[in-house]
Amino acid sequence: MSEVELVTASSFNRLSWLRHGFSARHSGRSSVYGGRSLNLGWTKEDAAENVRANREAFVETVSGDTSPMTLVTVRQVHSNAVLAVGSEAHSGALQTPDGKAVLEADGLITNTPGVLVAAGTADCVPVLLADPVNRAVAALHAGWRGTVAAIVEKGIVQLREKYGSNPEDLVAVVGPSIGACCYTVGEEVREQFASSFSYGSELFCERKANGITSLYIDLWEANRRQLLNAGVRHDQITVIGECTGCKLTPTGDRKYFSHRMDRGHSGRMLNAIGIIGK
Repeated sequence: MSEVELVTASSFNRLSWLRHGFSARHSGRSSVYGGRSLNLGWTKEDAAENVRANREAFVETVSGDTSPMTLVTVRQVHSNAVLAVGSEAHSGALQTPDGKAVLEADGLITNTPGVLVAAGTADCVPVLLADPVNRAVAALHAGWRGTVAAIVEKGIVQLREKYGSNPEDLVAVVGPSIGACCYTVGEEVREQFASSFSYGSELFCERKANGITSLYIDLWEANRRQLLNAGVRHDQITVIGECTGCKLTPTGDRKYFSHRMDRGHSGRMLNAIGIIGK
């Protein structure tokens, strides 16, 4: 399979020891979600052999001119659990024989060369972190539940405790996810954010259309604020700013999978980061 389409961040591209990539919808071998799509999740609709081939192509593309890295994912449960992984990843201990995740959490950190940690998404926010001083990385899955549970702040605490990372040194990228343009939520979500963060109410706006008022949340800003509160410098934070719900390709197709826009019949993206092997 040829190289797949990746979205990357210039702040990460400047770090020669780092590899990363946010996947998009197209340039894979799955057909169940329309066209030839790059489904990277073990969904019930897609054949496992397609997912394995898509993941292999994704890892090879992210790895670039180095040997293919070892991909590690988790069974995501919308929590704030963040786990550290190391050289055991290379033995295959962190996945089943058919390549599915063994660990249950919503974030991974590592400082082990050759390991590619990844968060799966189809609207939720992926947040990738890199520590250029201690050479450690994190991949965090932040849906609204993970965001209100402060998974980003939890991940930074884990990086500091495990690898000695200073938040002021961290480089952070908030990846493609559903934006405030498309993400409607209920009043109970606003209440949870308002009770959890002093700025919680500022993350919401109301819009009226056809006599109906809807409530929208900005999870990009929510996670950016968490990064700032955790000590990451504002000039070290990049928000990709592409909405999985409405961002289109030049040909007019949607660029990303969206669980909401696809009404649940959706593939999954992977958002990965790792340290090149020695």
